Amino acid sequence: MQVIAANLNESHESQEKSAKTKYIFVTGGVVSSLGKGLTSAAVGLLLESRGLKISLQKFDPYINLDPGTMSPYQHGEVYVTEDGAETDLDLGHYERFTQARITRDSNYTTGKIYNAVIQKERRGDYLGSTVQVVPHITDEIKASIERVASEDVDVVISEIGGTVGDIESLPFLEAIRQFALEKGRDRVMFIHLTLLPYLQASDEIKTKPTQHSVGRLREIGILPDILICRTEKEISDEIKKKIALFCNVPLEGVIEEKDVDFSIYEVPVVLRRQNLDTLILDRFRIQPQKSDLSRWEEILEILRSPEMETEITLVGKYVKLNDAYKSIYEALTHAGIFHRALVKVKKVQAEVIERDGAEALLQGAKAILVPGGFGIRGIEGKIQAIEYARANQVPFLGICLGMQCACVEFARHVLQLEGAHSTEFDRQTPQPVISLLEEQEKVTQMGGTMRLGAYPCQIKPGTLASQAYGRERVQERHRHRYEFNNFYRDPFAGAGMIFSGLSPDGSLVEIIELARHPWFLACQFHPEFKSKPVDPHPLFRDFVKASIEYSLKAKKEERVHGVR
Repeated sequence: MQVIAANLNESHESQEKSAKTKYIFVTGGVVSSLGKGLTSAAVGLLLESRGLKISLQKFDPYINLDPGTMSPYQHGEVYVTEDGAETDLDLGHYERFTQARITRDSNYTTGKIYNAVIQKERRGDYLGSTVQVVPHITDEIKASIERVASEDVDVVISEIGGTVGDIESLPFLEAIRQFALEKGRDRVMFIHLTLLPYLQASDEIKTKPTQHSVGRLREIGILPDILICRTEKEISDEIKKKIALFCNVPLEGVIEEKDVDFSIYEVPVVLRRQNLDTLILDRFRIQPQKSDLSRWEEILEILRSPEMETEITLVGKYVKLNDAYKSIYEALTHAGIFHRALVKVKKVQAEVIERDGAEALLQGAKAILVPGGFGIRGIEGKIQAIEYARANQVPFLGICLGMQCACVEFARHVLQLEGAHSTEFDRQTPQPVISLLEEQEKVTQMGGTMRLGAYPCQIKPGTLASQAYGRERVQERHRHRYEFNNFYRDPFAGAGMIFSGLSPDGSLVEIIELARHPWFLACQFHPEFKSKPVDPHPLFRDFVKASIEYSLKAKKEERVHGVR
Protein backbone atom coordinates (compact mmCIF):
# COMPACT_ATOMS: atom_id res chain seq x y z
CA MET A 1 0.00 0.00 0.00
CA GLN A 2 2.93 2.35 0.71
CA VAL A 3 4.26 1.78 -2.82
CA ILE A 4 0.85 2.61 -4.34
CA ALA A 5 0.49 5.71 -2.15
CA ALA A 6 3.96 6.92 -3.17
CA ASN A 7 3.18 6.40 -6.84
CA LEU A 8 -0.15 8.24 -6.51
CA ASN A 9 1.51 11.17 -4.71
CA GLU A 10 4.23 11.35 -7.35
CA SER A 11 1.61 11.30 -10.11
CA HIS A 12 -0.47 14.00 -8.39
CA GLU A 13 2.56 16.25 -7.88
CA SER A 14 3.59 15.77 -11.53
CA GLN A 15 0.11 16.70 -12.73
CA GLU A 16 0.07 19.83 -10.57
CA LYS A 17 3.50 20.93 -11.81
CA SER A 18 2.54 20.52 -15.47
CA ALA A 19 -1.05 21.79 -15.20
CA LYS A 20 -0.38 24.58 -17.71
CA THR A 21 1.85 22.59 -20.04
CA LYS A 22 0.61 21.98 -23.60
CA TYR A 23 1.47 18.87 -25.60
CA ILE A 24 2.20 18.33 -29.28
CA PHE A 25 2.44 14.82 -30.72
CA VAL A 26 4.16 14.37 -34.07
CA THR A 27 3.30 11.22 -36.02
CA GLY A 28 4.35 10.02 -39.46
CA GLY A 29 2.57 8.29 -42.29
CA VAL A 30 2.93 6.67 -45.73
CA VAL A 31 6.68 5.88 -45.46
CA SER A 32 9.45 6.04 -42.87
CA SER A 33 12.39 8.49 -42.87
CA LEU A 34 10.22 11.50 -43.69
CA GLY A 35 12.06 13.69 -41.21
CA LYS A 36 9.80 13.71 -38.15
CA GLY A 37 12.78 14.46 -35.92
CA LEU A 38 13.89 17.40 -38.03
CA THR A 39 10.31 18.71 -38.21
CA SER A 40 9.85 18.33 -34.44
CA ALA A 41 13.09 20.23 -33.85
CA ALA A 42 11.99 22.96 -36.26
CA VAL A 43 8.64 23.32 -34.44
CA GLY A 44 10.56 23.59 -31.18
CA LEU A 45 12.75 26.34 -32.60
CA LEU A 46 9.72 28.28 -33.86
CA LEU A 47 8.04 28.12 -30.45
CA GLU A 48 11.24 29.19 -28.69
CA SER A 49 11.45 32.14 -31.07
CA ARG A 50 8.04 33.18 -29.72
CA GLY A 51 9.29 33.21 -26.15
CA LEU A 52 8.12 29.76 -25.04
CA LYS A 53 10.11 27.14 -23.14
CA ILE A 54 9.84 23.73 -24.75
CA SER A 55 10.80 20.13 -24.08
CA LEU A 56 11.34 17.45 -26.70
CA GLN A 57 11.31 13.67 -26.66
CA LYS A 58 11.12 10.71 -29.02
CA PHE A 59 9.46 7.32 -28.72
CA ASP A 60 11.09 4.56 -30.78
CA PRO A 61 9.03 1.42 -31.42
CA TYR A 62 11.89 -1.10 -31.50
CA ILE A 63 12.42 -3.55 -28.64
CA ASN A 64 16.08 -2.73 -27.97
CA LEU A 65 16.43 -0.87 -24.67
CA ASP A 66 18.41 1.77 -26.59
CA PRO A 67 20.33 1.96 -29.88
CA GLY A 68 23.69 1.49 -28.13
CA THR A 69 24.30 -2.03 -29.43
CA MET A 70 22.82 -1.45 -32.89
CA SER A 71 24.95 -1.34 -36.04
CA PRO A 72 25.29 2.03 -37.82
CA TYR A 73 23.94 0.22 -40.88
CA GLN A 74 20.74 -0.36 -38.90
CA HIS A 75 20.44 2.91 -37.08
CA GLY A 76 23.06 5.51 -37.97
CA GLU A 77 24.97 7.24 -35.20
CA VAL A 78 24.21 6.80 -31.51
CA TYR A 79 23.68 10.21 -29.94
CA VAL A 80 24.87 10.59 -26.33
CA THR A 81 23.23 13.00 -23.86
CA GLU A 82 24.87 14.87 -21.00
CA ASP A 83 23.51 12.36 -18.48
CA GLY A 84 24.93 9.39 -20.39
CA ALA A 85 21.98 8.03 -22.34
CA GLU A 86 22.62 6.37 -25.70
CA THR A 87 19.79 7.65 -27.85
CA ASP A 88 18.34 8.09 -31.31
CA LEU A 89 20.15 10.49 -33.63
CA ASP A 90 17.04 12.71 -33.86
CA LEU A 91 17.90 13.96 -30.38
CA GLY A 92 20.89 15.59 -32.02
CA HIS A 93 18.49 17.65 -34.13
CA TYR A 94 16.63 18.60 -30.96
CA GLU A 95 19.77 19.96 -29.29
CA ARG A 96 21.16 21.63 -32.41
CA PHE A 97 17.92 23.50 -33.15
CA THR A 98 16.69 24.36 -29.65
CA GLN A 99 17.71 25.18 -26.11
CA ALA A 100 15.65 22.29 -24.72
CA ARG A 101 17.24 20.17 -22.00
CA ILE A 102 17.76 16.71 -23.51
CA THR A 103 18.19 13.81 -21.08
CA ARG A 104 17.60 10.06 -20.86
CA ASP A 105 13.89 10.87 -20.41
CA SER A 106 13.94 12.36 -23.90
CA ASN A 107 14.12 8.96 -25.60
CA TYR A 108 12.04 5.87 -24.86
CA THR A 109 11.93 2.63 -26.78
CA THR A 110 9.40 -0.17 -26.63
CA GLY A 111 12.06 -2.19 -24.81
CA LYS A 112 12.59 0.53 -22.21
CA ILE A 113 8.83 0.86 -21.61
CA TYR A 114 8.26 -2.89 -21.28
CA ASN A 115 11.34 -3.27 -19.08
CA ALA A 116 9.97 -0.66 -16.67
CA VAL A 117 6.59 -2.41 -16.52
CA ILE A 118 8.17 -5.85 -15.99
CA GLN A 119 10.33 -4.50 -13.15
CA LYS A 120 7.19 -3.10 -11.48
CA GLU A 121 5.45 -6.45 -11.91
CA ARG A 122 8.39 -8.28 -10.33
CA ARG A 123 8.31 -5.91 -7.34
CA GLY A 124 4.61 -6.58 -6.89
CA ASP A 125 3.53 -3.03 -7.68
CA TYR A 126 0.45 -4.29 -9.53
CA LEU A 127 -0.73 -6.40 -6.55
CA GLY A 128 -1.43 -9.52 -8.58
CA SER A 129 -3.21 -7.86 -11.51
CA THR A 130 -2.88 -9.33 -14.98
CA VAL A 131 -0.36 -7.02 -16.69
CA GLN A 132 -1.60 -5.93 -20.12
CA VAL A 133 -0.78 -3.54 -22.93
CA VAL A 134 -3.84 -1.53 -21.90
CA PRO A 135 -3.68 -0.08 -19.30
CA HIS A 136 -0.20 -0.93 -17.99
CA ILE A 137 2.00 -0.34 -21.04
CA THR A 138 -0.01 2.70 -22.13
CA ASP A 139 0.11 4.08 -18.58
CA GLU A 140 3.90 3.77 -18.58
CA ILE A 141 4.08 5.61 -21.91
CA LYS A 142 1.88 8.40 -20.54
CA ALA A 143 4.05 8.62 -17.42
CA SER A 144 7.10 8.95 -19.68
CA ILE A 145 5.51 11.94 -21.40
CA GLU A 146 4.88 13.57 -18.03
CA ARG A 147 8.54 13.14 -17.02
CA VAL A 148 9.68 15.81 -19.49
CA ALA A 149 6.94 18.22 -18.42
CA SER A 150 7.52 20.61 -15.53
CA GLU A 151 6.07 23.83 -14.21
CA ASP A 152 8.46 25.94 -16.32
CA VAL A 153 7.87 24.04 -19.60
CA ASP A 154 5.21 25.61 -21.81
CA VAL A 155 5.06 22.98 -24.55
CA VAL A 156 6.19 19.34 -24.70
CA ILE A 157 6.80 18.01 -28.22
CA SER A 158 6.75 14.20 -28.43
CA GLU A 159 7.74 12.47 -31.66
CA ILE A 160 6.26 9.01 -32.23
CA GLY A 161 8.71 6.92 -34.23
CA GLY A 162 7.68 4.53 -36.97
CA THR A 163 4.84 4.82 -39.45
CA VAL A 164 1.11 4.86 -38.76
CA GLY A 165 -0.18 1.38 -39.59
CA ASP A 166 2.85 -0.43 -38.19
CA ILE A 167 2.08 -2.95 -35.44
CA GLU A 168 5.02 -1.72 -33.38
CA SER A 169 3.64 1.83 -33.04
CA LEU A 170 0.15 0.90 -31.89
CA PRO A 171 0.75 1.06 -28.09
CA PHE A 172 2.22 4.55 -28.44
CA LEU A 173 -0.65 5.78 -30.60
CA GLU A 174 -3.18 4.33 -28.15
CA ALA A 175 -1.32 6.00 -25.29
CA ILE A 176 -1.39 9.46 -26.86
CA ARG A 177 -5.09 9.00 -27.72
CA GLN A 178 -5.77 8.35 -24.04
CA PHE A 179 -3.47 11.20 -23.05
CA ALA A 180 -5.46 13.70 -25.13
CA LEU A 181 -8.71 12.45 -23.60
CA GLU A 182 -7.37 12.82 -20.07
CA LYS A 183 -5.69 16.21 -20.52
CA GLY A 184 -8.41 17.73 -22.71
CA ARG A 185 -8.15 18.61 -26.37
CA ASP A 186 -7.47 22.25 -25.51
CA ARG A 187 -4.07 21.17 -24.17
CA VAL A 188 -3.13 18.55 -26.78
CA MET A 189 -2.36 18.92 -30.48
CA PHE A 190 -1.64 16.29 -33.14
CA ILE A 191 0.66 17.04 -36.07
CA HIS A 192 0.87 14.39 -38.77
CA LEU A 193 3.83 14.36 -41.17
CA THR A 194 2.97 12.65 -44.42
CA LEU A 195 4.24 12.15 -47.97
CA LEU A 196 2.67 13.41 -51.17
CA PRO A 197 4.35 11.26 -53.85
CA TYR A 198 4.97 12.81 -57.26
CA LEU A 199 4.44 10.61 -60.32
CA GLN A 200 6.65 11.89 -63.09
CA ALA A 201 4.95 9.83 -65.80
CA SER A 202 1.60 11.56 -65.24
CA ASP A 203 3.05 14.75 -63.75
CA GLU A 204 0.78 14.41 -60.72
CA ILE A 205 1.02 14.79 -56.96
CA LYS A 206 -1.00 11.99 -55.39
CA THR A 207 -3.00 12.57 -52.20
CA LYS A 208 -4.48 9.10 -51.72
CA PRO A 209 -1.62 7.74 -49.53
CA THR A 210 -2.07 10.69 -47.20
CA GLN A 211 -5.82 10.12 -47.04
CA HIS A 212 -5.26 6.47 -46.12
CA SER A 213 -2.66 7.40 -43.49
CA VAL A 214 -4.98 9.92 -41.83
CA GLY A 215 -7.78 7.37 -42.08
CA ARG A 216 -5.73 4.90 -40.03
CA LEU A 217 -5.16 7.56 -37.39
CA ARG A 218 -8.85 8.37 -37.22
CA GLU A 219 -9.67 4.67 -36.78
CA ILE A 220 -7.46 4.72 -33.69
CA GLY A 221 -9.25 7.81 -32.42
CA ILE A 222 -6.62 10.44 -33.25
CA LEU A 223 -7.78 13.44 -35.28
CA PRO A 224 -4.82 15.42 -36.69
CA ASP A 225 -4.96 19.18 -36.22
CA ILE A 226 -2.21 19.92 -38.74
CA LEU A 227 -0.88 17.98 -41.73
CA ILE A 228 2.69 18.69 -42.79
CA CYS A 229 3.13 17.36 -46.31
CA ARG A 230 6.56 16.34 -47.56
CA THR A 231 6.76 16.86 -51.30
CA GLU A 232 9.16 17.28 -54.20
CA LYS A 233 6.87 19.77 -55.96
CA GLU A 234 4.91 22.77 -54.77
CA ILE A 235 1.36 21.96 -53.70
CA SER A 236 -1.39 23.84 -55.53
CA ASP A 237 -4.32 25.42 -53.69
CA GLU A 238 -6.55 22.83 -55.33
CA ILE A 239 -4.57 19.95 -53.83
CA LYS A 240 -4.53 21.62 -50.41
CA LYS A 241 -8.32 21.98 -50.52
CA LYS A 242 -8.66 18.33 -51.47
CA ILE A 243 -6.44 17.20 -48.60
CA ALA A 244 -8.26 19.45 -46.14
CA LEU A 245 -11.67 18.14 -47.24
CA PHE A 246 -10.87 14.43 -47.22
CA CYS A 247 -8.68 14.51 -44.11
CA ASN A 248 -11.00 16.74 -42.06
CA VAL A 249 -8.33 19.37 -41.43
CA PRO A 250 -8.78 23.16 -41.79
CA LEU A 251 -7.29 24.48 -45.02
CA GLU A 252 -4.74 26.60 -43.17
CA GLY A 253 -3.68 23.43 -41.34
CA VAL A 254 -2.33 21.84 -44.54
CA ILE A 255 1.36 22.82 -44.49
CA GLU A 256 3.77 22.23 -47.36
CA GLU A 257 7.25 20.98 -46.48
CA LYS A 258 8.97 20.91 -49.84
CA ASP A 259 12.43 19.34 -50.04
CA VAL A 260 14.88 22.07 -49.05
CA ASP A 261 17.43 23.21 -51.60
CA PHE A 262 20.69 23.36 -49.70
CA SER A 263 20.37 22.97 -45.92
CA ILE A 264 18.21 21.35 -43.26
CA TYR A 265 18.42 24.66 -41.41
CA GLU A 266 15.93 26.07 -43.93
CA VAL A 267 13.09 23.97 -42.53
CA PRO A 268 12.06 26.30 -39.63
CA VAL A 269 11.94 29.28 -41.97
CA VAL A 270 9.87 27.34 -44.53
CA LEU A 271 7.37 26.40 -41.81
CA ARG A 272 7.23 29.90 -40.36
CA ARG A 273 6.35 31.39 -43.76
CA GLN A 274 3.21 29.27 -43.63
CA ASN A 275 2.39 30.50 -40.10
CA LEU A 276 2.80 27.12 -38.43
CA ASP A 277 3.89 28.73 -35.16
CA THR A 278 0.88 31.05 -35.20
CA LEU A 279 -1.49 28.13 -35.82
CA ILE A 280 -0.05 26.28 -32.82
CA LEU A 281 -0.25 29.30 -30.53
CA ASP A 282 -3.80 30.10 -31.60
CA ARG A 283 -4.81 26.50 -31.01
CA PHE A 284 -3.42 26.65 -27.46
CA ARG A 285 -4.65 30.22 -26.85
CA ILE A 286 -1.14 31.36 -25.92
CA GLN A 287 -0.26 35.03 -26.15
CA PRO A 288 3.20 34.95 -27.73
CA GLN A 289 6.08 37.33 -28.16
CA LYS A 290 6.92 38.59 -31.62
CA SER A 291 8.87 36.00 -33.61
CA ASP A 292 12.62 36.54 -33.78
CA LEU A 293 14.54 34.30 -36.17
CA SER A 294 17.10 36.93 -37.15
CA ARG A 295 20.09 34.82 -36.06
CA TRP A 296 18.72 31.85 -37.97
CA GLU A 297 18.20 34.00 -41.09
CA GLU A 298 21.80 35.17 -40.79
CA ILE A 299 22.97 31.54 -40.68
CA LEU A 300 21.04 30.75 -43.86
CA GLU A 301 22.50 33.79 -45.61
CA ILE A 302 26.03 32.61 -44.76
CA LEU A 303 25.21 29.13 -46.08
CA ARG A 304 23.79 30.61 -49.29
CA SER A 305 26.70 32.99 -49.90
CA PRO A 306 29.89 31.85 -48.13
CA GLU A 307 32.94 34.07 -48.48
CA MET A 308 35.36 31.15 -48.92
CA GLU A 309 35.49 27.38 -48.87
CA THR A 310 37.64 24.60 -47.51
CA GLU A 311 37.66 20.82 -47.63
CA ILE A 312 37.92 18.30 -44.81
CA THR A 313 38.93 14.73 -45.63
CA LEU A 314 37.09 12.31 -43.35
CA VAL A 315 38.63 8.84 -43.11
CA GLY A 316 36.19 6.31 -41.67
CA LYS A 317 34.59 2.92 -42.10
CA TYR A 318 30.99 4.09 -42.54
CA VAL A 319 31.52 6.89 -45.06
CA LYS A 320 28.80 5.53 -47.35
CA LEU A 321 26.22 6.07 -44.61
CA ASN A 322 25.38 9.76 -44.13
CA ASP A 323 23.76 9.15 -40.75
CA ALA A 324 26.73 7.25 -39.28
CA TYR A 325 28.69 10.48 -38.71
CA LYS A 326 25.70 12.85 -38.72
CA SER A 327 26.78 15.02 -35.79
CA ILE A 328 30.32 15.35 -37.16
CA TYR A 329 29.08 16.59 -40.53
CA GLU A 330 26.82 19.09 -38.77
CA ALA A 331 29.61 20.26 -36.44
CA LEU A 332 31.82 20.95 -39.48
CA THR A 333 28.98 22.95 -41.03
CA HIS A 334 28.61 24.95 -37.80
CA ALA A 335 32.33 25.75 -37.79
CA GLY A 336 32.05 26.83 -41.41
CA ILE A 337 29.19 29.18 -40.53
CA PHE A 338 31.39 30.80 -37.87
CA HIS A 339 34.12 31.47 -40.45
CA ARG A 340 31.58 32.34 -43.17
CA ALA A 341 32.98 29.44 -45.15
CA LEU A 342 31.57 26.49 -47.06
CA VAL A 343 33.00 23.27 -45.62
CA LYS A 344 33.08 20.42 -48.11
CA VAL A 345 33.66 16.91 -46.82
CA LYS A 346 35.64 14.41 -48.87
CA LYS A 347 34.82 10.92 -47.61
CA VAL A 348 37.54 8.28 -47.82
CA GLN A 349 37.01 4.63 -46.91
CA ALA A 350 39.67 3.51 -44.43
CA GLU A 351 39.87 0.07 -45.99
CA VAL A 352 40.64 1.59 -49.40
CA ILE A 353 43.65 3.34 -47.84
CA GLU A 354 44.83 -0.06 -46.61
CA ARG A 355 44.62 -1.32 -50.19
CA ASP A 356 45.90 1.67 -52.18
CA GLY A 357 47.99 3.60 -49.65
CA ALA A 358 47.57 6.98 -47.97
CA GLU A 359 49.66 8.90 -50.50
CA ALA A 360 47.37 7.96 -53.36
CA LEU A 361 44.16 8.91 -51.56
CA LEU A 362 45.19 11.79 -49.30
CA GLN A 363 47.55 13.81 -51.46
CA GLY A 364 46.31 17.39 -51.55
CA ALA A 365 44.20 17.01 -48.39
CA LYS A 366 43.66 20.33 -46.59
CA ALA A 367 42.73 18.72 -43.27
CA ILE A 368 42.10 15.16 -42.09
CA LEU A 369 39.53 13.95 -39.56
CA VAL A 370 39.38 10.41 -38.16
CA PRO A 371 36.11 9.80 -36.25
CA GLY A 372 35.13 7.27 -33.60
CA GLY A 373 33.95 3.72 -34.13
CA PHE A 374 34.29 0.12 -33.06
CA GLY A 375 35.80 -3.02 -34.57
CA ILE A 376 39.10 -3.78 -36.28
CA ARG A 377 37.93 -3.26 -39.86
CA GLY A 378 39.73 -0.27 -41.40
CA ILE A 379 41.97 0.39 -38.37
CA GLU A 380 45.25 0.17 -40.30
CA GLY A 381 43.86 2.56 -42.91
CA LYS A 382 43.03 5.08 -40.19
CA ILE A 383 46.53 4.73 -38.75
CA GLN A 384 48.06 5.32 -42.20
CA ALA A 385 45.90 8.44 -42.63
CA ILE A 386 47.09 9.79 -39.28
CA GLU A 387 50.72 9.10 -40.18
CA TYR A 388 50.20 11.05 -43.41
CA ALA A 389 48.72 14.02 -41.50
CA ARG A 390 51.56 14.00 -38.96
CA ALA A 391 54.41 13.60 -41.44
CA ASN A 392 53.04 16.14 -43.93
CA GLN A 393 51.99 18.76 -41.38
CA VAL A 394 48.33 18.55 -42.45
CA PRO A 395 45.79 19.76 -39.85
CA PHE A 396 44.35 16.76 -38.03
CA LEU A 397 41.45 16.10 -35.66
CA GLY A 398 40.93 12.66 -34.09
CA ILE A 399 37.81 11.76 -32.15
CA CYS A 400 37.52 8.86 -29.66
CA LEU A 401 38.90 5.90 -31.65
CA GLY A 402 40.61 8.52 -33.81
CA MET A 403 42.62 9.60 -30.76
CA GLN A 404 43.48 6.03 -29.89
CA CYS A 405 44.68 5.36 -33.44
CA ALA A 406 46.81 8.53 -33.24
CA CYS A 407 48.50 7.14 -30.12
CA VAL A 408 49.14 3.79 -31.82
CA GLU A 409 50.60 5.57 -34.87
CA PHE A 410 52.87 7.71 -32.68
CA ALA A 411 54.07 4.67 -30.76
CA ARG A 412 54.88 2.74 -33.92
CA HIS A 413 56.48 5.42 -36.08
CA VAL A 414 57.92 7.99 -33.66
CA LEU A 415 58.85 5.84 -30.66
CA GLN A 416 59.54 2.82 -32.90
CA LEU A 417 57.63 0.48 -30.58
CA GLU A 418 57.18 -2.57 -32.76
CA GLY A 419 53.77 -4.20 -32.55
CA ALA A 420 52.18 -1.28 -30.68
CA HIS A 421 48.40 -1.52 -30.71
CA SER A 422 45.19 -1.32 -28.71
CA THR A 423 44.17 -4.37 -26.71
CA GLU A 424 40.72 -3.92 -28.26
CA PHE A 425 42.18 -5.23 -31.52
CA ASP A 426 45.19 -7.24 -30.37
CA ARG A 427 45.00 -8.70 -26.87
CA GLN A 428 48.56 -10.06 -27.17
CA THR A 429 50.20 -6.84 -28.33
CA PRO A 430 53.66 -6.39 -26.77
CA GLN A 431 53.06 -2.63 -26.54
CA PRO A 432 49.48 -2.00 -25.31
CA VAL A 433 49.44 1.80 -25.64
CA ILE A 434 45.62 1.67 -25.53
CA SER A 435 44.02 -0.61 -22.94
CA LEU A 436 40.69 -1.34 -21.28
CA LEU A 437 39.43 1.12 -18.70
CA GLU A 438 39.90 -0.34 -15.21
CA GLU A 439 36.18 0.08 -14.50
CA GLN A 440 35.41 -2.02 -17.60
CA GLU A 441 37.45 -5.09 -16.71
CA LYS A 442 34.62 -6.98 -15.03
CA VAL A 443 31.84 -5.79 -17.34
CA THR A 444 30.04 -8.60 -19.17
CA GLN A 445 26.99 -6.81 -20.59
CA MET A 446 27.48 -4.81 -23.80
CA GLY A 447 24.52 -2.42 -23.64
CA GLY A 448 24.80 0.79 -21.62
CA THR A 449 28.03 -0.19 -19.86
CA MET A 450 30.63 2.05 -21.50
CA ARG A 451 31.97 5.28 -20.03
CA LEU A 452 29.01 7.41 -21.03
CA GLY A 453 27.96 11.04 -20.74
CA ALA A 454 29.61 14.24 -19.58
CA TYR A 455 32.84 14.19 -17.59
CA PRO A 456 35.12 17.10 -16.62
CA CYS A 457 38.41 17.72 -18.39
CA GLN A 458 41.25 19.91 -17.12
CA ILE A 459 42.94 21.91 -19.91
CA LYS A 460 46.67 22.60 -19.95
CA PRO A 461 47.51 26.29 -20.49
CA GLY A 462 49.38 27.36 -23.62
CA THR A 463 48.02 24.54 -25.78
CA LEU A 464 45.77 24.35 -28.85
CA ALA A 465 43.02 23.09 -26.58
CA SER A 466 43.48 26.06 -24.25
CA GLN A 467 43.35 28.50 -27.18
CA ALA A 468 40.15 26.87 -28.44
CA TYR A 469 38.24 26.64 -25.16
CA GLY A 470 39.55 29.76 -23.45
CA ARG A 471 39.09 28.21 -20.01
CA GLU A 472 40.79 25.72 -17.71
CA ARG A 473 37.98 23.17 -17.23
CA VAL A 474 35.32 21.86 -19.62
CA GLN A 475 32.64 19.16 -19.67
CA GLU A 476 32.56 16.78 -22.64
CA ARG A 477 30.55 13.68 -23.55
CA HIS A 478 32.13 10.25 -23.73
CA ARG A 479 31.33 6.85 -25.20
CA HIS A 480 34.21 4.41 -24.91
CA ARG A 481 35.69 1.42 -23.05
CA TYR A 482 39.40 1.86 -23.80
CA GLU A 483 41.90 4.54 -22.76
CA PHE A 484 45.49 5.64 -23.16
CA ASN A 485 47.83 3.44 -21.10
CA ASN A 486 49.53 5.72 -18.55
CA PHE A 487 52.63 3.50 -18.55
CA TYR A 488 53.57 5.23 -21.81
CA ARG A 489 53.06 8.85 -20.77
CA ASP A 490 56.72 9.72 -20.10
CA PRO A 491 58.16 8.28 -23.34
CA PHE A 492 55.34 9.87 -25.37
CA ALA A 493 55.92 13.28 -23.74
CA GLY A 494 59.67 12.97 -24.25
CA ALA A 495 59.12 12.43 -27.99
CA GLY A 496 56.93 15.52 -28.42
CA MET A 497 53.39 14.53 -27.51
CA ILE A 498 51.49 16.99 -25.31
CA PHE A 499 48.78 15.74 -22.99
CA SER A 500 46.72 18.92 -23.10
CA GLY A 501 43.57 17.56 -21.46
CA LEU A 502 43.32 15.24 -18.46
CA SER A 503 40.61 14.15 -16.07
CA PRO A 504 40.74 16.39 -12.95
CA ASP A 505 42.53 13.68 -10.96
CA GLY A 506 45.08 13.29 -13.77
CA SER A 507 44.33 9.60 -14.28
CA LEU A 508 42.75 9.69 -17.77
CA VAL A 509 44.14 11.25 -20.95
CA GLU A 510 41.41 13.28 -22.64
CA ILE A 511 43.27 15.38 -25.27
CA ILE A 512 46.60 14.94 -27.04
CA GLU A 513 48.56 17.32 -29.29
CA LEU A 514 51.89 17.32 -31.09
CA ALA A 515 54.53 19.90 -30.23
CA ARG A 516 56.06 20.06 -33.72
CA HIS A 517 52.91 20.35 -35.79
CA PRO A 518 50.83 23.42 -36.76
CA TRP A 519 47.48 21.84 -35.73
CA PHE A 520 47.31 18.23 -34.58
CA LEU A 521 44.77 17.45 -31.86
CA ALA A 522 42.83 14.36 -30.84
CA CYS A 523 40.34 13.85 -28.03
CA GLN A 524 38.87 10.83 -26.27
CA PHE A 525 35.42 12.42 -26.05
CA HIS A 526 32.87 13.41 -28.72
CA PRO A 527 32.87 17.20 -29.18
CA GLU A 528 30.42 16.94 -32.09
CA PHE A 529 27.54 16.28 -29.70
CA LYS A 530 27.78 19.78 -28.19
CA SER A 531 27.99 21.80 -31.39
CA LYS A 532 25.17 24.08 -32.60
CA PRO A 533 24.77 26.24 -35.71
CA VAL A 534 24.60 29.32 -33.46
CA ASP A 535 27.45 28.10 -31.23
CA PRO A 536 30.03 25.85 -32.95
CA HIS A 537 32.17 23.62 -30.81
CA PRO A 538 35.57 25.29 -30.13
CA LEU A 539 37.63 22.32 -31.37
CA PHE A 540 35.72 22.08 -34.65
CA ARG A 541 35.84 25.86 -35.01
CA ASP A 542 39.64 25.96 -34.69
CA PHE A 543 40.12 22.80 -36.78
CA VAL A 544 38.23 24.35 -39.68
CA LYS A 545 40.20 27.57 -39.19
CA ALA A 546 43.41 25.55 -39.47
CA SER A 547 42.15 23.94 -42.69
CA ILE A 548 41.37 27.37 -44.16
CA GLU A 549 44.83 28.66 -43.26
CA TYR A 550 46.44 25.54 -44.70
CA SER A 551 44.46 25.97 -47.94
CA LEU A 552 45.45 29.64 -48.27
CA LYS A 553 49.10 28.79 -47.61
CA ALA A 554 49.02 26.00 -50.21
CA LYS A 555 47.48 28.32 -52.82
CA LYS A 556 50.10 30.98 -52.09
CA GLU A 557 52.92 28.47 -52.54
CA GLU A 558 51.36 27.28 -55.81
CA ARG A 559 51.31 30.88 -57.12
CA VAL A 560 54.93 31.44 -56.06
CA HIS A 561 56.12 28.25 -57.72
CA GLY A 562 54.02 29.08 -60.78
CA VAL A 563 55.72 32.47 -61.16
CA ARG A 564 59.12 30.87 -60.84
